[in-house]
Amino acid sequence: MLGGRTLLKWWRAPFWLLALGTGAKSFADNPFLGSRTLNRRGLHAARLKLAHRLAAARRRRLAGAVPADWRDQFDRNGFVEVRDFLPAESFARLQRDLLGTAFESRQHQQGDTVTRRIAVGAGLAAAFPELSALLGNRPWRALLAYVASTRAEPLHYIQTIVTGLPSDHPDPQLNLHSDTFHPSLKAWLFLTDVTDDEGPLTYVAGSHRLTAERLAWERARSIDIARHDRLSQRGSLRISGDELPGMGLPQPTRFAVPANTLVVIDTSGFHARGSSTRQTVRVELWSYARRNPFLPFSGLDLFALPALASLRADWQYWIVDQLDRLGIAKQQWHPAGRKRPDEP
Repeated sequence: MLGGRTLLKWWRAPFWLLALGTGAKSFADNPFLGSRTLNRRGLHAARLKLAHRLAAARRRRLAGAVPADWRDQFDRNGFVEVRDFLPAESFARLQRDLLGTAFESRQHQQGDTVTRRIAVGAGLAAAFPELSALLGNRPWRALLAYVASTRAEPLHYIQTIVTGLPSDHPDPQLNLHSDTFHPSLKAWLFLTDVTDDEGPLTYVAGSHRLTAERLAWERARSIDIARHDRLSQRGSLRISGDELPGMGLPQPTRFAVPANTLVVIDTSGFHARGSSTRQTVRVELWSYARRNPFLPFSGLDLFALPALASLRADWQYWIVDQLDRLGIAKQQWHPAGRKRPDEP
């Protein structure tokens, strides 16, 4: 006879089963995804192969709008780096407007690093012509859509990274990892210079490709996931630098870059925050997109509609605030008051 705890858990089985057709990634939260038996029989590997195949098909349909040199750089490396992305005068105005204004913000601390974010909604964009122009920039939008493999509107934030704060815990973002099993997007337009000792983004070139070596590594990791760290168990697989040569991969590229550099990455590739040797502050316009990987089409997304897309960041904060009050989910992003993005 099933006990109460077992029944309480397994009534969710239909939802766990349906989640196999979504971007659900946590081995720990879904017994099907975390099943050693099913992953021995190829469940995780099959989801990987299908997700990457569909992403490649969507990218082929989006490729024509992307400059060839950007597309080639991404296909080869899994990232695109564009220095002097905006005309100098336009960037100076954008930098002055965003760094010189205090905004309501939220922040989250991991180890010795605080990340502070200001959601970019329609009202904020309309207040700053250069920001509004950037969000409508066709080459920029085309590149983000290509890397994300979807025309769905990304979430945009003004993001501040403060490193070197007192902490008894390590920053988990310093460890090389993939965000999820399927192609997805993060992008940074740096509003301040980033030097090599200021915790720059790092990325393992070519690690976005699902090679036979990568697939074998993923399959082995999924089978033995119970032996690995908690973040890996939740679907953000960690990897050490020593494991990279076995997949034919180089050591990470470090993006120590000047302001007005755009970096766009596929976060299914291995990446991390570089270490810093002192307290630092950097500011960027940060964009993020992750959609159901098993949708065959690149458009037809309700949240890609501008009127809805510009509200999503604020909605997400509000929804998790309510869930936190009800004790259902914990809000990690706490109000930080009105601050200029470049305040430490």
